[in-house]
Amino acid sequence: MKHIYIIFILFSLFSARGGLLKAQTAHKLPEKDQISVDSIVRQAMFYAPFYEKLVREYHADLYIKGRLHIPKKNFGFKFLPKMFRLQKGVNEYVIESMSDLHYTAPDIYDQKVKASYGTTYGRSFQASMLEYFHTNIYSPTLLYKKIISPLAKNGRKYYKYYIETIYYTGDNLQYKVRFVPRTKSDQLVGGFMVISSDVWSIREIRFSGRSELITFENYINMGEVGEDNEFLPVRYELNAVFKFAGNVVDGSYLASLDYNDIDLTEQVRWSKKKRKFDLTESYTLECDTNAFNTTRAHMDSVRPLPLLDREVELYNKYALRLDSSKIPKPKNSRALWGQVGEFLINDININLANVGNVRCSPIINPFLLSYGRKSGFAWRQDFKFNRLFANDKLLRIVPRIGYNFTRKEFYWSLSSHFDYYPEKRGQLHLNVGNGNRIYSSDVLEDLKQMPDSLFDFDAVNLEYFRDLFFNVSHSIEVINGLDIKVGVNVHKRTPLKKSKLIPLDPDVPIPPEVSEKIRESYISFAPNVRIEWTPNLYYYMNGKRKINLRSRYPTFSVDYERGIKGVFKSKGQYERIEIDVQHHIPLNSMRSIYYRAGFGVFSNQNELYFVDFSNFSRNNLPTGWNDEIGGLFHLLDGRWYNSSRKYVRGHLTYEAPFLFMKHLVKYTRYVQNERLYVSTLFVPHLQPYIELGYGIGTHVFDFGVFVSAANWRYREIGCKFTFELFNR
Repeated sequence: MKHIYIIFILFSLFSARGGLLKAQTAHKLPEKDQISVDSIVRQAMFYAPFYEKLVREYHADLYIKGRLHIPKKNFGFKFLPKMFRLQKGVNEYVIESMSDLHYTAPDIYDQKVKASYGTTYGRSFQASMLEYFHTNIYSPTLLYKKIISPLAKNGRKYYKYYIETIYYTGDNLQYKVRFVPRTKSDQLVGGFMVISSDVWSIREIRFSGRSELITFENYINMGEVGEDNEFLPVRYELNAVFKFAGNVVDGSYLASLDYNDIDLTEQVRWSKKKRKFDLTESYTLECDTNAFNTTRAHMDSVRPLPLLDREVELYNKYALRLDSSKIPKPKNSRALWGQVGEFLINDININLANVGNVRCSPIINPFLLSYGRKSGFAWRQDFKFNRLFANDKLLRIVPRIGYNFTRKEFYWSLSSHFDYYPEKRGQLHLNVGNGNRIYSSDVLEDLKQMPDSLFDFDAVNLEYFRDLFFNVSHSIEVINGLDIKVGVNVHKRTPLKKSKLIPLDPDVPIPPEVSEKIRESYISFAPNVRIEWTPNLYYYMNGKRKINLRSRYPTFSVDYERGIKGVFKSKGQYERIEIDVQHHIPLNSMRSIYYRAGFGVFSNQNELYFVDFSNFSRNNLPTGWNDEIGGLFHLLDGRWYNSSRKYVRGHLTYEAPFLFMKHLVKYTRYVQNERLYVSTLFVPHLQPYIELGYGIGTHVFDFGVFVSAANWRYREIGCKFTFELFNR
């Protein structure tokens, strides 16, 4: 057997190091008081990292059956994201699907839906349950890295363990161990697992907890001992309850897996192997339309498990409703989109035939609202239009509107790109909108050097300017991970208040060099080039479209821009260069480190009135938990962003599910992540500026508190609040 061969190699390896703990055998029955729960759990944790990577790849037939009951609902039910369409007077539904499931280590799941049938057409809620059926129980985290596993290496830090039962199954001794969270948290679960004493594998596990708005209980039954599927799940039983704003959805699911091909890692490989960055064989996000079937007759022929009497009754009632009301069946394109597209889209979608697809935020959450110490209250709304052409060419248009209530500023932008060469990520970009109101002290400084006896200086209002920008560019990936972007930036900046040059002495004219500095608008025209490189970047091909995934290495970028006089009445002449590096390093147990560093400088300037760095800027519209991770200065006044011609910056962020909040049990179970921020900035008059922060993230809002110091002296304290329900 394969697993015996594997264990023999592992035994030989660790015996030589004196590190292997002896397993219990059927010839020596231990009494309950002769073995401690710590010893059992320690053995299981010892083997878990090996079993986690034992299966390299598999193919399986996945059958999922779900029954949904809606005991409570109100008018807002239809507007909830990921929800399905209700039929009048019907509060109970059933839905089934058959899929080809392809798994590739470490955690790539490709699921092709072959057949689906049910009494409702909305598949979003069903699709949101898939993460519960893609579980590697030996992984340090469960549910796509959202929950710390009781088998994690540091699991004893978060869980208490108790022996509940000891019994025999055949020749193997089984230990039923119950695990209980040491603190209440949505990142921990409670339940039990049955551990086999022969190779300390898990035979079954049940865990219950809460993930965002869903309270769940999941039971997983593993394959038979001695079989190839011994370390893989063969059956899931899931109960999930969704509650929000007076609406309740109670779902019970059953899933079974029939494995066709399992590829196990049969030997320990010590030699370094050439990495394969193309993961196309592991990723396929398309469904074979010829194989897709939505009829009950077909589902009856492929269903591996019989229906319950109640489920048969629901199907029969649904058939009667179809006959009596002549409910139209969904078109093939709609059914296909419902099965495949909703795996990726959680917002409201309007599919316009032969035109494209429009997306916007859910109606129940039509905005992203935030509060910051400097930016005040702000609101944002995004819309998206997508049109897919032949050969996977894609047109995307993203309008955005926003309003800053504190500053009373309205923002708008229109971003679009046409992916004309998807194999090489060749794209044409067009961006237009109004940016943040920009501050310029250079104009005033130049005027102050003039004889102030010539004009009334109080009538000059040149501190803040409106910014209308236009950008067109082209980008392409020359080789894997190396992007080059070439474009042109055009800015038209106008003062908020109209300025006047009023001579103090009407008989003394104002010199031309003075009057030329006071204009109705200031225009800049600047070609730019940006080079960005991420070494060893993993990717996959979705048809002809290249989708970049991740890398273990940092991303380096160089951004160069040169202002040119005389084009579109532009006056400014300058050079800007910025260098930046940023890196996200995932650690075990849902922890991670993010760092970012960079510098920029404006040089060779002639009449440079507006300093506007690309990497060093502020955003007065809401930014969520994953936007610019740790790369912002939340308490820094906006003037510093536009009055320094050079800067050096550095950011460090540490994220973990448990830092301080685990000690406040009663009110902090909904905290999903905590962060520590350290940010430093060097500009000519801040040597240095330091900002320290602490933040928490939940599924409803994010909150952070920050304290700053300038030139080694305490400056101020402030907070940031972002409301982003359903956006994480």
